[in-house]
Amino acid sequence: MSASGTFKPQHKNSTGAIEDSSNYLCPCVTGQFTLKIDDFQLHASTIKRYGLGAHRGRLNIQAGLYEDDLYDGGWCAGREDPLQWLEVDARRLTKFTGVVSQGRSSLWSSDWVTSYKVMVSNDSHTWVTLRNGSHDLIFTGNREKEIPVRNVFPTPMVGRYLRINPRSWYGGGTICMRAEILGCPMPDPNNYYHRRNEVTTTDNLDFRHHSYKDMRQLMKVVNDMCPNITRIYNIGKSHNGLKLYAIEISDNPGEHEVGEPEFRYLAGSHGNEALGRELLLLLMQFMCLEYRSGNPRIRHLVDQTRIHLLPSVNPDGYEKAFQAGSELCGWSLGRWSQDGMDIHHNFPDLNSILWEAEVKKWIPRKMHNHHVAIPGWYQAKNATVAVETRALVAWMEKLPFVLGGNLQGGELVVTFPYDRTRTQGAVRETSPTPDDHVFRWLAFSYASTHRLMADASRRVCHTEDFAKEDGTINGASWHTAAGSMNDFSYLHTNCLELSMYVGCDKFPHESELPEEWENNRESLLVFMEQVHRGLKGVVKDLRGQGIANAVISVEGIGHDIRTATDGDYWRLLNPGEYQVTARADGYSLTRKMCEVGYEMGATRCDFTLGRTNLSRIKEIMEKFNKQPIRLPVRPLRARRGRQRRLGAYRTKRAAGEARGGGDWGGGGGGGGGGGGGGGGGRWGGGGGGGGGGGGRGGGGGGGGGGGGGGRGGGGWG
Repeated sequence: MSASGTFKPQHKNSTGAIEDSSNYLCPCVTGQFTLKIDDFQLHASTIKRYGLGAHRGRLNIQAGLYEDDLYDGGWCAGREDPLQWLEVDARRLTKFTGVVSQGRSSLWSSDWVTSYKVMVSNDSHTWVTLRNGSHDLIFTGNREKEIPVRNVFPTPMVGRYLRINPRSWYGGGTICMRAEILGCPMPDPNNYYHRRNEVTTTDNLDFRHHSYKDMRQLMKVVNDMCPNITRIYNIGKSHNGLKLYAIEISDNPGEHEVGEPEFRYLAGSHGNEALGRELLLLLMQFMCLEYRSGNPRIRHLVDQTRIHLLPSVNPDGYEKAFQAGSELCGWSLGRWSQDGMDIHHNFPDLNSILWEAEVKKWIPRKMHNHHVAIPGWYQAKNATVAVETRALVAWMEKLPFVLGGNLQGGELVVTFPYDRTRTQGAVRETSPTPDDHVFRWLAFSYASTHRLMADASRRVCHTEDFAKEDGTINGASWHTAAGSMNDFSYLHTNCLELSMYVGCDKFPHESELPEEWENNRESLLVFMEQVHRGLKGVVKDLRGQGIANAVISVEGIGHDIRTATDGDYWRLLNPGEYQVTARADGYSLTRKMCEVGYEMGATRCDFTLGRTNLSRIKEIMEKFNKQPIRLPVRPLRARRGRQRRLGAYRTKRAAGEARGGGDWGGGGGGGGGGGGGGGGGRWGGGGGGGGGGGGRGGGGGGGGGGGGGGRGGGGWG
C-alpha cells in the first residue's frame, strides 16, 4: 500500500526516485478479445470468403466445430502470392513495437505463415518497410498453427497503420494467420480519443498481473489495511503444494452469524484465464478502500453478508501461463491442473443419479430431490480427482453458501445450470433446473449491468452471438458437460452457482485491466447483492432452539434446501407468493404462505416445529437412561385378531349349547312312542326312544331308536 492509501504499485529508478509503473510496458493496440479494435479497423488485400475475412485475423480467435460459415478461425488470403497483406488501423498515431502471430484455428486444415514483412504508414498510401540496414527485415513466423510467436521490432515505428505482408507459408496449406500488434498510443494533447472510445478508471488500485507470491502479498496488504473486516485462510493445497488462499470480507470475520447469508466468488479454475483472478484481487482492494471511506453501499453489503473471495483455484496452471506472458500463453497453456485435469468439470456427475431416480420414481420415497450424495467411487483415493477439486468440495460442504459465481474467460456470457443435457448423446439442448426462473434472473443481473455483455451491437468474441440472448445462456444449450462445478453445487449443496465469462481475452495485457475492471465492477457488486433476494428465516423447536438440517420445500419447485447448523436458511426466489413447508425428522411439519417483494432484501419467514408423539416418548425414555419403547405393532395386531375370532366362536358355541346341542353332537332321551327327541349338532344328531331330532338338514329316526343325520339329511337307522 502506498503512502496515499492506495494499492498502486511503485518502482524506483537508478537515482532512487519513485516513478509510476502504470505505463511501464506498451499496451496491445489490436486486442482481438478486448473489443478495442472494431471490425472496420481491420483490412486485407484479399479474402478467401467472409468467414475468413480480416476481422477474423485476431490472436487466439477460435473457430467452431463446423467451418465454412461466418466464424472461421483466422484471416485467409484469396490468392497465394507475396502481395497479400493484413492491415490494422489504430485510428491514432501509435508507437508500434512488435507483432505476435498464430496460424489458423481449425480442426480440419493446417495453415500458417512462416515469414513476413512489416510496413507502417500515416495515411495508408505511403508505406515504410522495416529494414535491417539496406535490406527489408524478414520476420520468422510460425512452425505450427496454435503456439504464438512474438517478434519485437529492433526500433519502434510510429504511424497510424501497420501491415503484415506474408512472404512464405506452410507448404501443405495457404496464407492464413491470426495476429496481435504491440505498441503504445502516442500522447493525445486534445484528449480527442479519450472522449470518443477510451475507458479510464478513477479507482487507485493495483492494475497488474500478479504472480503467486505477489498475490499472497497483496492479500496480506488488504488484510493489514482492513483487519476489522477481513480474514485470510486457505482451503487446501494444489498438486505442487501451493496453498489455495481465500479472503473473507465481513463485519465479523471468522464466524457465521445467524441470519447472515454466505456468498462466494472464485476464479482461476482454468489457470490461463487470468482476468477473473485479477478482477477478484481488484474487488478485495476496492471493497476495503470503499468501506474505509464510508461508502454506504459497500458498508451495507459487508455488514449484512459474509463474502468469500478465492482468486486462484489452479495456481500451478496460472504460474505456467504467467511465465509465458499474456501474448504467448495461447489458448490453453496452463488451463489444466498439474496432473492434467480440468478442475471446473472434475466434480461427480450427480445429474445422472438424480435423473435415474426420477425415472424410477424413487423421489421422494427412496431419495431426496436435493443434497444428492457423492458416489463412493468418487471418494476413493485412486479416483481421477484433482486435489484442488477435493479441496473445493470440502469447502462447499463446510460453509452454508447461498449464492456463488465462478469467473471464467474467453467469452462474454453468463451460464447457469444444468450444464449437462438430459438426452443421451445430445451435444446441446436446453436443460433447465427446477429453479430455472431464479437462475435466469441471477444471470441477467450480472449480464445486464456489464458494460458490454448484453450490448447487441458488440462484435462476437468467437462463434456465438450471446448478446442476442441478453448475454446469458443455459449451460447445456451452449455445450454439454458432465460433472461441472455449477451442477454439483446445485445438486449437493444449497448454493446456486453460475459461471461468468468476463472477457473475450483470457489473459489480457495488464494495460487493459483498468478497462476490464470498469466493464465488470458494477456487475460484481450487483450479483453479490442478489444473495439478499427471496426468503430467509430460522426453523426452531418449541424451546426456541434452532433445528439443523430441516428441509425447506416450496410448492411448485421440485428442489428443496436444508437449514444450517443454527437452523437458519435462505431460499433464493423471484417476487411472488409461495407456500413453504418446513419439516425435520422427529417433528411435525408446518406450512405457511410467504411473500417475496420486489424491493431488495429477503422476506423473513420463520417456522416453529413441535415434536411428534413417538419422538417425545423416545426423548423421555432416553432422558432416564432407558431404551426407547419399541412396540411390536404387527405381531400384536395379529394376536388380537385371533383372540377376536376365538371369542366369537366361544360365544356362538355357548348359544348353541343353550339351545340343547353343541356344535359337535346332540343327545336326546327316549321315551315311548317317540318322546323326548334330542337336538343335533352341525354334523348329526341323535334321537332316542320313539323318535329323534335331526341336526341341520337332518332327518328323524324311527322305531325303537332313531338316529340323526348329518348335513344333507337322511338317517341310517
